[in-house]
Amino acid sequence: MKRDMDQATKQFPATPVEVEDIIRRRAYEIYEQRGRAEGFELDDWVQAEAEVLGSREMPKAA
Repeated sequence: MKRDMDQATKQFPATPVEVEDIIRRRAYEIYEQRGRAEGFELDDWVQAEAEVLGSREMPKAA
């Protein structure tokens, strides 16, 4: 799945829906890596969001 995320984040610009889907898939991957422990949903999402958005070059506002 990491490979899918890398490929998807290289495609710019992605739509907000595509970015959310990438974040969702990464958060689920983090959840699985933790052994499917419950109660960390927000932590998983925030970590995934930081990884995905941090790996993207965001356009500067004009």
